[in-house]
Amino acid sequence: MIDQPPAMLPDDGLSQPTRARLFELLGELARPAGTVELAEQVGLHPNGVRLHLERLEGEGLLVRATEPQPRGRPRDSWQIAPDAQPGGRPPRAYADLVRWLARAMGSGSPGLRGIEATGREIGRELASRQDTTGEDAFKSVLSSLGFQPQVHDRTGKALTISLRNCPYQDAARENQPLICTLHRGITRGLLDVQAPGAKLTGFEPHDPDVAGCLIKLTGIATSQSEK
Repeated sequence: MIDQPPAMLPDDGLSQPTRARLFELLGELARPAGTVELAEQVGLHPNGVRLHLERLEGEGLLVRATEPQPRGRPRDSWQIAPDAQPGGRPPRAYADLVRWLARAMGSGSPGLRGIEATGREIGRELASRQDTTGEDAFKSVLSSLGFQPQVHDRTGKALTISLRNCPYQDAARENQPLICTLHRGITRGLLDVQAPGAKLTGFEPHDPDVAGCLIKLTGIATSQSEK
């Protein structure tokens, strides 16, 4: 069997947990929001948050409007760009998918069980390139891959995350069991590293054209830095 290179996170703004959280927050708000408001939501200084927002703007994920104020500097207002492509343009997302499926097929166990096992290995590799663990780190990787995760429900120790986008939409239309099995494996691998005490209690695929797939977890902690 030919050795495969380790899975790598896309080199984009959403591979950083704070930027992924800001992007997720703007998706939840579904309206423009100012720098100060966003900074208060994530518990960081506005100057640092502004740098993160400008990075996302530079990558075409956010758009900024400037609102004049009676006094002082104009107020920046941010929202998700109408044509935002988290996780990269489709060619990059599909390049990852083709490479991962080829790796699964070359593993000697190409059935769905083998594909999920390969996905789990890939998830561990992706998670190992993060310097944080916990919920935000988990969602950051999902964001960087283009899934647009959003908290759907939180009750006690139970958490349900909704995925508002399928970056592999065309492929999932053709063979949803294959693509979703790979993704379920990746999800398990991420949790192995980022939330070893958590349990995946549900993984519900939906129509890829509509998205909204649900990941159900228990016991996942808030993020912690490992540095």
